[in-house]
Amino acid sequence: MYLQSRFFRVCLGIISVLLIILLFSKISFVFNPLITMINILIVPFMMAGFFYYLLRPVIQFLTSRKMNKVLSILLVYFVLSAIVIVFVIGVWPTLQHQVENFVNGVPGLIENFKQQIGKLQQNRMFSMFAGSESDLSTKLSEYLNRVITAASDYVSNVISILTNFVIIIATVPIILYYMLKESEHIPSSILTVVPRRYRRDGKEVLANIDSALSGFIVGRVIITSMLGVMLYIGFLIIDLPYSLLLAIAATILNIIPYIGPILGAIPTIIVAFTVSPAMVAWVLVVTVIAQQIEGNLLSPHIYGKRLDIHPLTTVILLLVAGDIAGILGVILAIPAYIVLKIIIVRIYSLFLAEKVEELVE
Repeated sequence: MYLQSRFFRVCLGIISVLLIILLFSKISFVFNPLITMINILIVPFMMAGFFYYLLRPVIQFLTSRKMNKVLSILLVYFVLSAIVIVFVIGVWPTLQHQVENFVNGVPGLIENFKQQIGKLQQNRMFSMFAGSESDLSTKLSEYLNRVITAASDYVSNVISILTNFVIIIATVPIILYYMLKESEHIPSSILTVVPRRYRRDGKEVLANIDSALSGFIVGRVIITSMLGVMLYIGFLIIDLPYSLLLAIAATILNIIPYIGPILGAIPTIIVAFTVSPAMVAWVLVVTVIAQQIEGNLLSPHIYGKRLDIHPLTTVILLLVAGDIAGILGVILAIPAYIVLKIIIVRIYSLFLAEKVEELVE
């Protein structure tokens, strides 16, 4: 009688799952080699997947023009190499010069920041709300130091991720080559582990995941690249120091949905404030205009509704993933959520929807 009770069977299932988790936690050392291997391979495979979705449309276009796929991939590699060479010759010297000047000029930026605070406190309206000069200057200087320290920590995390730079450079082109070459056979290889009766659903799930990831990656790259160009032109017009460096930082951060533009604007505003409050106003004007063009003109046509995630969900995902895995977690949070959402929705429709409806009825 107890075994026929639906509640009793559900409780047994939950207990079994918890026991399995407990047993796995007791023998976690067995999985340490696997975890080490994943940590080594995750960055190369992540970068290869990123470039796969960017370059696949180009390869498909070339092959549709009767060009051999291998020759198409090699041609794309040649063009990418040329772009890298042009970047190293034309852009890198300016960027490197600005980075060196920024690092060497951090004490001067902090001093200019304090001077601008002092000038603002001479304004009666500002001093009425801001309190005493020494307290405000001290607090803001502490906040600025914290921001610079946090930025340094994130840079250190990035450097630690890229410590195996030689491995990444050596493996990413190889992985990417075989992903592009075998793109038609990848889904069928994955479906071999799916039971035969569910392969049709598995094929649809893989197609949905592929379409969602392609739209997300390609859309974000196109939009953020255009935004970066607009920001750089605007920063040059208003003569903002470190314009190229700040535009690139804002562009990279803008890849993160919703909170990326805010994070990208913070260092720009701080640098602008060390020049003058008027420069802050001009930076805000440039940033708002660029983001309005991106949000109202570019995104609807390039990006559309492909990222069907509520903004609050996105913020929670990024905060949790960032706390668990740092920068790598922030980068992978949205793509991982997209994949899991598609899989869970299909599993629910196949195995749980009818049972839930019976329980509700």
